[in-house]
Amino acid sequence: MKQLITLTFFLLTLTAFAQKPCEYSVNVNDSIGTYKVTNEYLMSEKYFGGSFSYVFFSLAQTDGLPTLNLQLIQKSKDFIKANCFDKNSKIFLQLENGKIVTLMHINQESCGTLIQDEKDFSNRVNTGIFMFMKDNYEELKKSPISIMRIKYLTDTEDYIVKRELTSELNGKVSHPNTYFMENIRCVE
Repeated sequence: MKQLITLTFFLLTLTAFAQKPCEYSVNVNDSIGTYKVTNEYLMSEKYFGGSFSYVFFSLAQTDGLPTLNLQLIQKSKDFIKANCFDKNSKIFLQLENGKIVTLMHINQESCGTLIQDEKDFSNRVNTGIFMFMKDNYEELKKSPISIMRIKYLTDTEDYIVKRELTSELNGKVSHPNTYFMENIRCVE
């Protein structure tokens, strides 16, 4: 009986700490190479005075090289200024252990696309691809994120990264601060 209780406790502990499987929106492996992209993950959501702003992350791996895809979606009845990415754009992630991880944008300028919808809202969608630096890549596996700073071509914006975020967009709960700890293994 004692062994049965021990075995049950062990199995329950094992399943409680098991990592969830990686989910990919793209997973291609052909004669040209390999390309994987994880599903988009809501990192930040702001609503202020009729304007909405969403930041989504997804991780990609192209022939063994991991990158971070950032998608910024803005929606407003007012004019939305363009925040452009260029070769000098960066993402700074301050970790809870005090270390700062820097991601560099690829050398491709992007100011996004402005789309007008049927309700007279302006929508701007901008995407950027950021590369991990070799010296601090491992830190993302060890500590949650507390603050994210995005440096654009002409502006810088800071985000407090929440432990738990319940989206007003779809009602889903996410845990942005542990995004890398839970998902970076999917592109290694």
